[in-house]
Amino acid sequence: MSSERGRRSRAEGARLADALGLGEDAHGRDHVTILAGTGQNVVGLAVFVLASFGMNVLIARAFGKHSAAFGQVTLATQLAFVAGAATRFGMDMASVRRVAIEVGKGEPGRSRAIVRIAALVALGVSVVVAAAGLLLATPLSSFLHAPASAFRAAAIGLAFVALAQVYLGGSRGLKIMRHTLYAYWIGQPISWIALTLVGWSVVEKTVAVTVWTYTLSWVVATALAWVLWRRETAAFEPMPAEPHEAAALLRYGAPRAPAALLSQALFYTDLFVLSHYLPSGSADLSVYAAAVRVAQALVLFLTAVSYMFSPFVADLHERGERDRLDGLFKSITRWTLAGTIPLLLLFLIAPGPVLKVFGGNYSTGTSWLRILLVGQIVNVSVGAAGFVLIMVGRTGWDLLVYASSFALDLGVAVALVPGMGPKGAAIAQASTLVFSNTFRLLLVWRFVRIQPYDRHYLRLAVPAAVGAAAMIGVHALLSGPKWGIDLLGTGLAGGLVYSTAFLLTGLTPGERGAVMRALQRVRA
Repeated sequence: MSSERGRRSRAEGARLADALGLGEDAHGRDHVTILAGTGQNVVGLAVFVLASFGMNVLIARAFGKHSAAFGQVTLATQLAFVAGAATRFGMDMASVRRVAIEVGKGEPGRSRAIVRIAALVALGVSVVVAAAGLLLATPLSSFLHAPASAFRAAAIGLAFVALAQVYLGGSRGLKIMRHTLYAYWIGQPISWIALTLVGWSVVEKTVAVTVWTYTLSWVVATALAWVLWRRETAAFEPMPAEPHEAAALLRYGAPRAPAALLSQALFYTDLFVLSHYLPSGSADLSVYAAAVRVAQALVLFLTAVSYMFSPFVADLHERGERDRLDGLFKSITRWTLAGTIPLLLLFLIAPGPVLKVFGGNYSTGTSWLRILLVGQIVNVSVGAAGFVLIMVGRTGWDLLVYASSFALDLGVAVALVPGMGPKGAAIAQASTLVFSNTFRLLLVWRFVRIQPYDRHYLRLAVPAAVGAAAMIGVHALLSGPKWGIDLLGTGLAGGLVYSTAFLLTGLTPGERGAVMRALQRVRA
């Protein structure tokens, strides 16, 4: 069955490559596979964004605009997600890397044994950290001004957050993205919404119940990820792991575990510091949490592309094909930035209507959101540099980047938040993202000798300028009490103008020719 799916996938890839004019060379096939996987991810991410955004709005409105409940739920659930990044001990990325290498060597049967070991490592670490979390729930409650029961619920979820990502990492090593779509991008947020509504109606509407349903949504995601991984690898001829596979995975994961923890903490360290300094129950915590969530939407397309790019990095680097890897790095980074610009422009030009989706008083966070966006666009503009470091095995340097960045974020936040409040927190996060991404880009060039920029980046300037002009004009025309119409009209008009300008001036000659040939074949 798996071999038949593989033949169908290759045939579809060949037809797509022919339609886009990419040819049947290896470089063209790489682009097609990444393009197809990214397309799947975009669909999944669209659902993820809508479902996650809808869940955030549901919580914010259910508990009232003057309540700190939304901020408290964000603290507990993100603490679980951040801790889960560490407790999987780098085994998600290890699974991507090792499975991709084994498949590239023509020995996919070994992948099941590798992922099994990785899952056991992640489970063992998660259980230990979860036990510590249960013991520390009360001190955390006092420090972060949130219910202890919410932190206990988050601790229970750690193992499931970790295991789901390990199995999905194995699937991505096979260059299969749809499992991540089904279990993570789509399954987890939708099941959280459904379980929360049930929990609120059957038990009670509290912060703790909302976090418990978050944990249950990861139970669902883990079960689905495991089933899909087992089904996809069922036809592989079983092969044992290498004699020292467990030790190799632990060596890889040892620096990756704290790096993964810090990578997630970077998005929320300033939020945690802010929660400590704000008065208990302050609505500013919820407003700033909403601004952070909106700013993070910029990196979702980057994440979609990076997930597909990762196994190619491991495979091509292992085989020494640097030029091919460099070309892919340049292409996907420009695609990522081009796809992110419309969202960036909307958030910069109409931050008030965007934040009003959470509630009327959330528009007070417009200046904080604009500051946060500065850091996130730098994050997007360097592309998958962090994934490159991880996939070529430079996990120690990756840890150095995150450790120094975390220290900077914490130091700046502690220095600025007492006097500036949420604005100081936003400055801390933005400055940290600029530093960390610049550092990472330099390391990729030093160790891999590739970088994401070429002259074609200048082609994005004209579409960005005309898209911004269109959004500014429409926003000025529609601005007023009907903020929903303003938000929708500004986004649609600006997106349409940007897309048109991009097709006319943003494509490279090769891409434009491919589009024209594809259109001609559609008309025929």
